[in-house]
Amino acid sequence: MKRLFSNLTVQVLIAIIVGVLVGIYYPAFGPIAQRISKMFISLISMLIAPIIFFTIVLGIAGMNDMKKVGRVGGKALLYFEVVTTFALIIGVTVANLVKPGAGLKMQVTTDAAKVAQYQQQASEMNLGDFFSHIIPGNFVDAFAKGDILQVLVLAVLFGFGLSRMGSNGHSLIHTFEKLSKVFFNILTMVMKLAPLGAFGGIAYTVSTHGIKTLKPLAMLMGSVYVTMALFIFVVLNLICYLCKVSLWKYLKFIRREILIVFGTSSSESALPGMMEKMESIGCARSVVGLVIPTGYSFNLDGTTIYLSMATIFLAQVFHVPLSLGQELAIIGILIVTSKGAAGVTGSGFIVLTSTLAAIKVIPVEGVALLLGVDRFMSEARAITNVIGNGVATIAVSISEKSFDRSKYAAAVSK
Repeated sequence: MKRLFSNLTVQVLIAIIVGVLVGIYYPAFGPIAQRISKMFISLISMLIAPIIFFTIVLGIAGMNDMKKVGRVGGKALLYFEVVTTFALIIGVTVANLVKPGAGLKMQVTTDAAKVAQYQQQASEMNLGDFFSHIIPGNFVDAFAKGDILQVLVLAVLFGFGLSRMGSNGHSLIHTFEKLSKVFFNILTMVMKLAPLGAFGGIAYTVSTHGIKTLKPLAMLMGSVYVTMALFIFVVLNLICYLCKVSLWKYLKFIRREILIVFGTSSSESALPGMMEKMESIGCARSVVGLVIPTGYSFNLDGTTIYLSMATIFLAQVFHVPLSLGQELAIIGILIVTSKGAAGVTGSGFIVLTSTLAAIKVIPVEGVALLLGVDRFMSEARAITNVIGNGVATIAVSISEKSFDRSKYAAAVSK
């Protein structure tokens, strides 16, 4: 029995159940629960920037062919664009077939101030700002803000600079390797608090929005979960088959990271761990360092599925018939805006709001309907994002002939 309760899976599940009960019967605990959840996410966030920086720098510094960096990055971006486009098409198709919003008569009564904030952020978002944003004002600023894309740019430049030092840079490389291990050790300690973070997040959501919030949107939630499962076990499974790796064995290997994401509803909480696992499964460090962090901004499969389905759902709720041309336009807009919001807090709602504002046929304030249940669907989004980024890393590694099959066999046999 003691061994059972020491299992992280059991701890997270118990924490979620307790969080729901506390949210229902002690709603006044909501603000404290929110603080607990935010503190845990902050603990994870403080480690992400240095771990990404050291991993990318060490990966690039260890490359002899600098052209490989550009080649790996190009392949990764092409893969991201193709796969996320498939994710959007699947989301729109399922939403049209299932029609989760048909027949619902709902009034927008959620926090209007939040909706107005998302509207303002969406109106200010464009690709020009996005590309200028990835260049930090100074070296320290990128780490202070925890901006993944800016840290990525700095790490790539630093890695190039370090590689040009030749043997003179070996001592610094060894120091960075030790520092990287320190941060991963800290991460291991922080992960033990995952049940506490899950409890706080669930308790806050239920106490703030109420369990009744789930009832009218259960069809959308069910549709989103089923669609993401289909994407994982059909699309990603096909990619794994072409790469001659087993999706099931891969999922078993990263089960700890999936569990952490489920408990915290944050894909970023598993980012450092995924980088370590992808190296262990046979991917080259140089590929892992470029693909995983970039994927967190450009390869959000779960987020794109959710956004496409949420847009169609709102059109159904407000009885707005969409033509095939309009739905294709929605897909096109989401392909662009989902990249433009990379690294922005609350980016899911910002992207959704900007899409509704662009097509001008669905009430923008409709996003308020989703504010209450977003937390309950974020687990599926985050898990799909994490799994998709791992598969992308394997695919790019294999295309670069940088995938160690013997390491893969040893890792998945455990």
